[in-house]
Amino acid sequence: MTAVYVDAGVGDEFRRQRLYAGDLFVYSPTPGSLELCELARSLLREAFGGRDPETAQHAFPVARYAEILAELKPRFIHHPRAKRGIRQLLGDLGCSLEQTFFDVPRLRTATSDDYLSSGIAYAFHPHRDTWYSAPPFQLNWWIPVYEIQPDNCMAFHPRYWSVPLKNSSREYDYYEWNATCRREAARHVQSDTRRQPRAEESVDLDGDLRIVCRVGGIVLFSAAQLHSTVHNTSGRTRISIDFRTVHLDDARTRRGARNVDSACTGTTMRDYLRGTDLSRIPEEIVRRFDDGPTEGKELVYRPAASGEERP
Repeated sequence: MTAVYVDAGVGDEFRRQRLYAGDLFVYSPTPGSLELCELARSLLREAFGGRDPETAQHAFPVARYAEILAELKPRFIHHPRAKRGIRQLLGDLGCSLEQTFFDVPRLRTATSDDYLSSGIAYAFHPHRDTWYSAPPFQLNWWIPVYEIQPDNCMAFHPRYWSVPLKNSSREYDYYEWNATCRREAARHVQSDTRRQPRAEESVDLDGDLRIVCRVGGIVLFSAAQLHSTVHNTSGRTRISIDFRTVHLDDARTRRGARNVDSACTGTTMRDYLRGTDLSRIPEEIVRRFDDGPTEGKELVYRPAASGEERP
């Protein structure tokens, strides 16, 4: 059974323990999450020339819309206010900034009625982030920038928490993804031909769990949790922010969710930045999660001028 904790007054240690067991946590907006949302809104308004970002998809040809996102998303990712907002948010919710490492935040856009669902606005099929080389102790933080509703939010599929799914993660190498596919996101407008891990058997989507929270609310879940993008039929683009964290002691002791079906190679461990000084996780810890030779591979993504997306 999956429990959903709402504004639970518990410490980070207990919270991580329950997240690794498959539970979900939901929080009301905090100063840090609202700072991130305000930054996103200001950049969105500027990018779309003052148009309502939720309905801007109706004003542009799809190729032009993709070009705008390709310029906008890296601006958000690398904006100094974004890292400040994450640090504030982690502090708001009782995380140790010395022990907590985060990756850069992503601005996500899920357009309505199949206007754009590939590349820079990829609509994610049911997946676990652990299929994409995330460590078992990674936690995902998800924040809506505008109001959401059941037909344009995110779905969880908790019945698969401990049930393995046949999937293609065995074909996924994170370092190869860094070297090639991430730079190509903005080019995939009509379809997305990049090979990404997906289920190779039918996924029962009935009984999914959809959490509708306020603007700036936070949904926190394990990287091992099966989740997907709801097929958006609302007429409005769903815009959200997400980022990931890992806890240093959990990395040292390899404490996290159980791996039920992931077979990918490489690790995202070098992407995370310490909450205090933005330093990387010590290499001697990261090397424990490498499962093959690393010489000559792109271990950390070096962004180009165009946008990119990854789960």
